[in-house]
Formats: sequence, structure tokens, C-alpha cells
Amino acid sequence: MDSKTKELVAIGASVAGHCQPCLDHHLGKAKELGIADNDIREAIELSKTISGAGDKRMAEFTEKLLANK
Repeated sequence: MDSKTKELVAIGASVAGHCQPCLDHHLGKAKELGIADNDIREAIELSKTISGAGDKRMAEFTEKLLANK
């Protein structure tokens, strides 16, 4: 995997992991590598979509567990 792809993955993981210092670091690295802003935004939006779906499903799961206790 090339370094630009790795940074886009790291940006997505930072967003999904809610790690603000990580995102700040990886955005800086992406800029150093010359990754286009639209590619960075696309990685962030994709991560937010995936993370949001996971958050929703976890909330539903926890409510189901609590209802059965």
C-alpha cells in the first residue's frame, strides 16, 4: 500500500475512533504528501457514514439488552 493510501486510511480510522490528536497528525501528514483536499474529505465522509451506522446499531443493541434484563 502506498503512503498516500495509508494516510487516507489513517484519517478514516482517526475519525471513526474519535481521536482528535490522531486526525490532526494525519491531516498534517496528508498535506505533506500532497493528498488532494477532496480525497481527504471523501475519506472523512466515508468514515463518518460507517461510524454513524455502527453507533446506531450499538445503541439499538444496548437498548435491547437492557429491555431483557
